[in-house]
Amino acid sequence: MPRRRTPALLACALLTAGLVGCSGDTGPARPQAVPTQAPAATTPAPRVPAGTAPERAFAVGVRQLKLNRDGDRPLPVTVWYPAAGKAGGEPERSAGAADGRFPVVMFSHGLGGRPADYETLLTRWAAAGFVVAAPTFPHTSRGTDTNVLDVLNQPADVSYALTQVLALDGKAGDPLRGRLAGDRVAAAGHSAGGVTTIGLFTAGRDERLDAGVVFAGTALGVGTAFAGAAAPQLFVHGEADEVVQYAAGKEAYDKVPWPKAMLSLPNGDHGRALLSDGAALRVVSDTTVEFLRWTLYGDEAAKRRIPTDAARGDIAVLDNRL
Repeated sequence: MPRRRTPALLACALLTAGLVGCSGDTGPARPQAVPTQAPAATTPAPRVPAGTAPERAFAVGVRQLKLNRDGDRPLPVTVWYPAAGKAGGEPERSAGAADGRFPVVMFSHGLGGRPADYETLLTRWAAAGFVVAAPTFPHTSRGTDTNVLDVLNQPADVSYALTQVLALDGKAGDPLRGRLAGDRVAAAGHSAGGVTTIGLFTAGRDERLDAGVVFAGTALGVGTAFAGAAAPQLFVHGEADEVVQYAAGKEAYDKVPWPKAMLSLPNGDHGRALLSDGAALRVVSDTTVEFLRWTLYGDEAAKRRIPTDAARGDIAVLDNRL
């Protein structure tokens, strides 16, 4: 996605108002303009052909990539991936990759967060047969200036990081050489990372993406002009969210023109359930795994399991339009 520096003042004002509850002090912004026109969205069935997701669980490896976009946006990326060995236990640093070719999921953290905060969820995705790559953003992660307006630059960061991650598939000597299914890619994110994710399907549409998962997100700043080929979306939102109102997430969800579902947690807050194990996280992780199995492996049986996983324990309610 090309970088643009024309100010988008209205978008920035809306973004600040919508996400100030999970941000710190903001510094000077370098927002990108939202393009005035985007390719029209299409609504046919997902483009990933029918297939079967792995039935077994994998061990999980973890590694770090040191990336930098344009020389002034450092983007260290944490990568969790299916590893050789016995499933279960903690992720093993630089473990050998499991045999197979695995879809890729790009994950964007929230304001004041880091990828490691979401390790419990993301390692479950990796154990299910996905390579999960999560950038640490230069101005919205913990320990930075926590500049909320820089969220508008993050869709381009994710697209850049995705290009670098996919390049590992052909890099001689890399542990992930020949292990990445570069034609099967999803984006996911929480809070400001949810805004980032929506942006990857709207103003900053990355046509490599086949699906999206939005946790406690809103379209403020990136718009709802969903563009390009059909890419199913799963929204997850707590109805008691104290930072991004449930209605804001539902409004963005309603604008999605493709196959979609919304997992609503009546007692859910802004996302603490994503950060530690518990009944709510198990419902969320199981539902998202089946969604990713369907959208990235083409597994129709996984699609049929989504309503059952979502209803477990009466913790959530699913609006299913997949």
